[in-house]
Amino acid sequence: MLGFVPPLPQQPGRPPASGHMIVCGDDALARRLAVELRYIYGERVTLLLPPGRDPSSPETPLTQRGRAAALFGRMSAAMSRAGNGSGTTGGNGATGGSGDTNAGVEAVRIMEAPEPSDDALEEAGIDRAAALALVYDDDERNIRAALTARRLNPRLRLVIRLYNRKLGQHLEELLDQAAAVAMPGIDPALLDASTTVLSDADTAAPALAATALTGSSKVIQAEGLLLRAAERPPPRSGERADPGLCTLALLSSTTNDPAGAEGSDSSGDEAPRLLPDERAVAESTGRGTVVLEAISRADPARSATRMGGRGAPLSQIFSRRLRWSALGFALAAVALVIASLLTTKDTALHSAYLTVLDLLGMNDPAEGAPPARQIIQILSGIAGLLLLPLLIAAVLEAFGTLRTASSLRRPPRGLGGHVVLLGLGKIGTRVLVRLRELDIPVVVVEEDPEARGIPLARSLHVPTVIGDVTQEGVLEAAKVYRARALLALTSIDTTNLEAALYARSVKPDLRVALRLYDDEFATAVYRTLRTAHPQALTRSRSVSHLAAPAFAGAMMGRQILGAIPVERKVMLFAALEVAGHPQLEGHTVEQTFRAGAWRVLAIDATPPADRNPDLAALPPFDPEGDATPPPSGLVWDLHPGYVLRAQDRVVIAATRRGLAELLRRQRSAVPGR
Repeated sequence: MLGFVPPLPQQPGRPPASGHMIVCGDDALARRLAVELRYIYGERVTLLLPPGRDPSSPETPLTQRGRAAALFGRMSAAMSRAGNGSGTTGGNGATGGSGDTNAGVEAVRIMEAPEPSDDALEEAGIDRAAALALVYDDDERNIRAALTARRLNPRLRLVIRLYNRKLGQHLEELLDQAAAVAMPGIDPALLDASTTVLSDADTAAPALAATALTGSSKVIQAEGLLLRAAERPPPRSGERADPGLCTLALLSSTTNDPAGAEGSDSSGDEAPRLLPDERAVAESTGRGTVVLEAISRADPARSATRMGGRGAPLSQIFSRRLRWSALGFALAAVALVIASLLTTKDTALHSAYLTVLDLLGMNDPAEGAPPARQIIQILSGIAGLLLLPLLIAAVLEAFGTLRTASSLRRPPRGLGGHVVLLGLGKIGTRVLVRLRELDIPVVVVEEDPEARGIPLARSLHVPTVIGDVTQEGVLEAAKVYRARALLALTSIDTTNLEAALYARSVKPDLRVALRLYDDEFATAVYRTLRTAHPQALTRSRSVSHLAAPAFAGAMMGRQILGAIPVERKVMLFAALEVAGHPQLEGHTVEQTFRAGAWRVLAIDATPPADRNPDLAALPPFDPEGDATPPPSGLVWDLHPGYVLRAQDRVVIAATRRGLAELLRRQRSAVPGR
């Protein structure tokens, strides 16, 4: 048995031993993170949940605690079936579960408390904990709990979920400074306390946006460089696959099989394989790949662009009917000028002048003029009567356009090749920004006119349809029949599924990406949609599934540069110090590679004293003094025979289990751990 899953009643007895992990939250991310820490990293976990029903599933009578216990039970059973503790390699090549060597010690402890107060945190064992994750959906609650936790345990490693980016940067500095002040005389470099602020929306948005684009690459940033992981289709007959810099993954062989499962965690040759060796790549036929395509200099982040530019075209200011009316009036005026020229033998300029005066009713009656001139004046007067309502209509339409310039736009006529985005909550807003940064046209569908992302959509001039996506006519208003892809990112699984099914009935070959939480439900949906529409691309994504590895890695005290999804699996990029890792230290680059677990991609050649502590951030430079940023110290073209030293820092690509094994062995190698 991998771990002890507690019963629903409150557990009496002693709290977890020193070094356990505490997770506080109120939604799916908290449960996912606890599962990640327990079953991937083998940590003892205390999960603090609010009492009552799960807010993400109000229609389900299951409580937060019940859902967590059920999730732990399913994971324990799955790990037991996969051969718990055997150390065998599964379908993704990752080493199996670690087993629980601490008999009689709680592996998972579920508590309930309305708030992460002093009493609740003390009962959870905050004074002996190694790390605390605060992943409530409310930023204010996370900040308040973080300040309390730092006061109760200055050595604690904090991981905080915040949507506000600027506030997160200031909070990191404040809490780290508070830890240093609380423990004077300790070298900050040796201080194990650290604060990491992450956003599940920022972590998941690039992957969700990439699902809407054909051939798009996932980007990981490291010391001003961009690592591009590109998904490539299977090579055609007679062609040779381009491995890029290295092959990161083999995609599922069931791409064209309706009965196959996208990225399931089951083992087998048909499942996706992360970090395959050269032999596996050579033997794979008919399988797509994910390769490390290119490494380029990272430019400063560009802001999201506005659709349609800063000016409004004439077609959006005046209606088509008004434009046709104006054209008819202009043709009538030209006809009157020509008639005047032909009948009066006057000059063109004078004829035009008289016609304009007649149209405006400003000319004297032509009493002594020839009959032709009198008839033209009468016709001009009649045409001039039509000018007044035309001018009034133009003024009213222009005024209406200016009044609604700051409001939401409607999808313009003739729009096509766009992405229909459902939902403008936290996740949808970040995905919208990402799509606009890539200059991808978007039409948003949102039921709540006061949703979080509505002001952003208004400022970016993104066409928005306000309405319930499950109602008939809403997706048609978003012109889904001309769209390239549908991103269903609402927080309700059934709503996303209903929208996807209806969109497929309108356009069978539409590319669809669904945000679904439950893995079993997502697998069933994926198989059914692919069976019904084998020629269309379907993807199911879970925000908590994409974000949990980054949060878990931060709790382990290591720098996670980023994560990329490979179907329904996740590959992590991390920066590690070689010291303390027996699998790395003293071995060559070629020897350190373990298929399905980890692979060394680069080494930081910068001296330890001059290294950038945060590889995920752009190095600072003065744009006025030198427009070129300083060169990166990362060396990517490593010789296979290079021997890794203890003082080296490396960038690795790893599976979740591979990184967990590295961290577990590193901790076991440290005395006293």
